[in-house]
Amino acid sequence: MVDTVNAEIIAIGTELLLGELTDTNSVYLAQQCRNLGINIFYMTSVGDNRKRIADAIRLAFSRADVVITCGGLGPTVDDMTRQSIADATDRDLEFQQDLYDQIVARFATFKVTMTDNNSQQAYLPQNAIKIENPVGTAPSFIVEHGDKVVVSLPGVPREMKYLFQNEIIPYLHQRYKLGTIKARTLRTAGIGESTLDDMLGNELLNLSNPTIGLAAHHGIIDIRVTAKADDSDLADQMLDEIETAVRDKAGMYIYGTNKDEIETVLHDLFLENNARISVLEAGIHDAVIEALMSAHHEDILAYRYHANHPDDVLSDFPESAEMTFRERAHYIAQRITQDHNTQAGIAILSLPDVNENPDIDIATVVAVYVGGELKSRVYGFGAQNDLTAKWVSRWAMAYVWRQLKEQLTNAQ
Repeated sequence: MVDTVNAEIIAIGTELLLGELTDTNSVYLAQQCRNLGINIFYMTSVGDNRKRIADAIRLAFSRADVVITCGGLGPTVDDMTRQSIADATDRDLEFQQDLYDQIVARFATFKVTMTDNNSQQAYLPQNAIKIENPVGTAPSFIVEHGDKVVVSLPGVPREMKYLFQNEIIPYLHQRYKLGTIKARTLRTAGIGESTLDDMLGNELLNLSNPTIGLAAHHGIIDIRVTAKADDSDLADQMLDEIETAVRDKAGMYIYGTNKDEIETVLHDLFLENNARISVLEAGIHDAVIEALMSAHHEDILAYRYHANHPDDVLSDFPESAEMTFRERAHYIAQRITQDHNTQAGIAILSLPDVNENPDIDIATVVAVYVGGELKSRVYGFGAQNDLTAKWVSRWAMAYVWRQLKEQLTNAQ
């Protein structure tokens, strides 16, 4: 059996807390730990303060086997990670002459004069395992503290990635019997998160291994399945089994896996069946049209029309003047489908000057017409809301995909 190893990542730097820098290092390290079968239950960010860094490390010791710090190894006064790790592990800093000589040699290759403050990078906590940094000036190190381990990496992403891949991963494999954690994402659309949660049920959602989690992204709900196993093949087998169980319950809403986008899946379905689509958008600029055009899928668009306001379409559809907002969208979706002899039609009407207004029940309506069947949905926010285009376009494309696929299946 593989060892159960829990790790915590501590990103160090006041600039992270001020929002001046995006912490991509923690994301990378979390992904790498997942691939190694190491659990990440906590990720912490802490500013450049010696006591707070040491406290964060002590807290991490209480809930993790491996603590990975990132940043704070430079030559300036705010680079306090070495001293903080020494404090947290009850040891002193020691000067490493060989590290100092390496730093001097690297500056010589840069043709740059080394300032005295760079010498602090040659100090490491007592009995630390030295890790030479051939792609930078800040040495990395590992401190083994009882049954706990602290891995200290530089904050420069290029250096951090190089050292983790070439030094830290081999060390972790030597210290622990590692397996693997693999993840697979099943992408759904046209269904709400709470409805999908209820559809999957507690039996699936409460599994401990594999695990299932839901994540919503503006009209797209991802079902993330994660399996931990001794090896990659066994993890894949576990993922296959749980994916089958998920598809048995919610397969009609699953349009793809991992990074599949709904517009690409919809496009492929139309091409495979020699089908085309008509789209009209009024008051909202390029929702479905933009999604298909930007993905170079305009070849399935037999008809596309844009108007600045829902009332502007009355010149082309005067008979809809007395209809309600929703009825007009229904009528237009059906008309453009029939008039242009396409297999599907989408009509989106949105009030362009409305964000969210409690006095307006319907500010946006989207109607989909596929194979003689009509479906619509309304929203209380209009086109000024930044999320409107994403919400309505993804719902519309997902419903067209699902309805067309269902009709094609039934026709076989």
